[in-house]
Amino acid sequence: MAEPRLSCCITFDFDAMSSWIGSLKSRNPSMISRGQFGAVALPRILALLDRYSIRTSFAVPGHTAYAYPRLVADLAARGHELVHHGWVHENPAAFDEAGERRVLEEGLTALERVAGVRPRGYRSPAWDLSERTVDLLLEYGFEYDSSCMGHDFLPYYLRSGDRWSVDTAYHFGTTTELVELPVAWSLDDFPPSEFVLGMNTGLMAPSAIEENWRGDFDYAYRHCPGGAYILTLHPQTTGRGNRLLLLERLLDHFAAHDGVVFEPMGDFFTRWKAAHPRAAWMAANEDLTGVHAIEP
Repeated sequence: MAEPRLSCCITFDFDAMSSWIGSLKSRNPSMISRGQFGAVALPRILALLDRYSIRTSFAVPGHTAYAYPRLVADLAARGHELVHHGWVHENPAAFDEAGERRVLEEGLTALERVAGVRPRGYRSPAWDLSERTVDLLLEYGFEYDSSCMGHDFLPYYLRSGDRWSVDTAYHFGTTTELVELPVAWSLDDFPPSEFVLGMNTGLMAPSAIEENWRGDFDYAYRHCPGGAYILTLHPQTTGRGNRLLLLERLLDHFAAHDGVVFEPMGDFFTRWKAAHPRAAWMAANEDLTGVHAIEP
């Protein structure tokens, strides 16, 4: 079988109530009910994925796994990948080391208890990391992360020990075995879609979102062979009428291109890492490793 020209990872963050509780710290039942809609929307999304025979990745906080255990277990039973997404959608950079460990462990425990899964991948809530996160992910056995933005459509190896300040040159740390499957805010449904008073205007027309997402796909297909186009969607957002129709149109557009495959991030990661061992990748990407950086 020929290598795919482009992998489409149509990923979903099944945050449910956790994002409103953990990230936004809401005590408003109306706002928190927006997360509950994720459980309403999930069967709609799964029906659409089934029509296209798509298996993909669902990033699930432990809090969501306990709230909706049957839905989360069903995701795994259907062959979708489960990805660690915190405990209650909290920012790992807001904790000390003990706190960050606790959040990792609580998320792992919930996914193992509910679905019998220990995830290979990690996606940080709100895509924030602490200076310890890469080392902790390696310690806990994670193989890839999907939270950083150092490329758009090609994976890369993450570094540990970078240092920076306003009065010194940038210090590049050590390139690790942890692979980054990069994300982008421009390929996330929350910023253009969700209205949050005082924070996010949202409510963008689906046609405008579609133009943006199609444009990135078309560029990746032409210029990044062997790469991954990773969309980050949320059931509570994309599961609403006009957004679900938008997703359906996009899937038709993606599927019409020769050499495109739909797959979970873990499947893409396995194939990519086998073809790009760290030493060979570092030799071919010296500018991304910092080997030529100057420290005065």
